[in-house]
Amino acid sequence: MATIKELSRREDRLEGGHRLCGGCGASIAVRQVLLGAGETPIIAGCATGCLEVSTTIYPYSSWKVPFIHNAFENSAATISGVEAAFKGLQRAGKIPAGKKMKFVAFGGDGGTYDIGLQSLSGAMERGHDMVYVCYDNGAYMNTGIQRSSATPLGAWATTSEVGSAHQGKEQRRKDLTSIIAAHNIPYVAQASISDWKGLTAVAEKAFASEGAAFINVFAPCPRGWRIPHDMTVEIAKLAVDTAYWPLFEVVEGEWKMSTRRVTRENRKPVEEFLRPQGRFKHLFKAGNEELLARIQDEVDRNFDYVLKRAGQ
Repeated sequence: MATIKELSRREDRLEGGHRLCGGCGASIAVRQVLLGAGETPIIAGCATGCLEVSTTIYPYSSWKVPFIHNAFENSAATISGVEAAFKGLQRAGKIPAGKKMKFVAFGGDGGTYDIGLQSLSGAMERGHDMVYVCYDNGAYMNTGIQRSSATPLGAWATTSEVGSAHQGKEQRRKDLTSIIAAHNIPYVAQASISDWKGLTAVAEKAFASEGAAFINVFAPCPRGWRIPHDMTVEIAKLAVDTAYWPLFEVVEGEWKMSTRRVTRENRKPVEEFLRPQGRFKHLFKAGNEELLARIQDEVDRNFDYVLKRAGQ
């Protein structure tokens, strides 16, 4: 694993000056992941979404690597095709057999959990030598903060409103990391921008894996979550400390916790993660005590599931 001195010497492959919102978790995630790639040449692709539209406004680009923009639903399919073409050209002798290249696809939760799930599943099942990174900000932020299947239970979104009929989203969030782990690929990880050391470490492992790898990164959105732009990393840390977002890896089918810092005994109540966010403010009004307790129960159940899978 690279030291902080080594990482500080590496060139950022996502340049500053883009038009993402202040405090955006997506750009933090991309920078940390690409630092984990070391000096290996990279080809990146990105689904339509906040990250793409704000970093590639024609005629400018913030990407300092070859970059492919594709549709909302097919980032994984595009990069798997590029990887297959590269290997085909090597077999044909048009690219030196020893040349190394890494392929990475980025997508938000809308383009990953939902409309991109089919192409992602196909790329993982075929075993392409690529890394797929989901920056999970919990809604379709680029198009107006509509709920996605990554949106938490009880959260406000423009399509899961709060009022007399509903108190935010009524369904549980999808456990995408477990779904991808069930594809039996070499490497899967759940990470957070609040743990830069852990995220760059799992990125190194993902890029070093022979075959398909997947990283699900917790990346808060100040605009959609109704938090100050300088609280992004703090909120991401609370997600980990409350066990809302456990950090773990699945290496060749073996589950293990990425950190032992958070345990059943010392984890914070999920209320500490929810309360600072405007999208959850209704939960703390009279009459929603049962919903708040249900959210805590869901977090407890999921954390127990992950710990058991990791042998704890």
